[in-house]
Amino acid sequence: MAVIDLNADLGESYGAWDLGDDRAMLDLVTSANVACGFHAGDPTRILDTLRLATARRTEIGAQVSYPDLRGFGRRDLDLPAADLTADVIYQIGALQGLATAAGTRVLYVKPHGALYNRIVHDERQAGAVVDAVIAIDPSLAIVGLPDSEVGRLAEAEGLRFVPEAFADRAYRPDGTLVSRTEPGAVLHDAAEIAERMLRLATEGVVTAIDGTDIALSAETICVHGDTAGAVAIARAVRDSIEAAGLTIAPFASSSR
Repeated sequence: MAVIDLNADLGESYGAWDLGDDRAMLDLVTSANVACGFHAGDPTRILDTLRLATARRTEIGAQVSYPDLRGFGRRDLDLPAADLTADVIYQIGALQGLATAAGTRVLYVKPHGALYNRIVHDERQAGAVVDAVIAIDPSLAIVGLPDSEVGRLAEAEGLRFVPEAFADRAYRPDGTLVSRTEPGAVLHDAAEIAERMLRLATEGVVTAIDGTDIALSAETICVHGDTAGAVAIARAVRDSIEAAGLTIAPFASSSR
């Protein structure tokens, strides 16, 4: 691929607690998945991140999650579909309001944590997320794992689905992510990660945790803002991809 997006989960600081370095990450990424308050982020800190992103012309996505502030959205919840749809609408709407105040707008939706992983296989919850996007703004793209239920349902409803790869996460041979509860799930070696993502961008291949190579098609690469060394990882990934002659650019554009 000649062009690929680089995204990060941002806006996750809460009150007196700082999480990640949004300012530094926004100098490196082209898309910002901004927390909507359900798993992290408070209105003031979210607005600060949106203003920083606006100044850098970084595109904005709503990072929606389960209502799980204590568990950082990483605990699986078996919510009724109607509740999940309403929760996602609520989060997107809140971020849209803050984005307007910051002089920008929301262009896509990226589920977070346990919700992201659940809708890879769970048709009911995937459908609830898709229904929420259709209800509030069907021009919004949905970002998710390739070959997922949410991707299939989104495309069936005429929504744009953007397949994603993770720089700092290990993969299973079936293309899903290794659970954070397992050893080796989160990667930290910036040079190794950069090499992995360059291969992904140029060959469409990533090495799974068992050493096998798996085909992986992605339009965007994520670096988690809360991963230790996130800024160094994002910089290494960006430098390696650009050095190979590829372009880092947002998959969505507010100029449309």
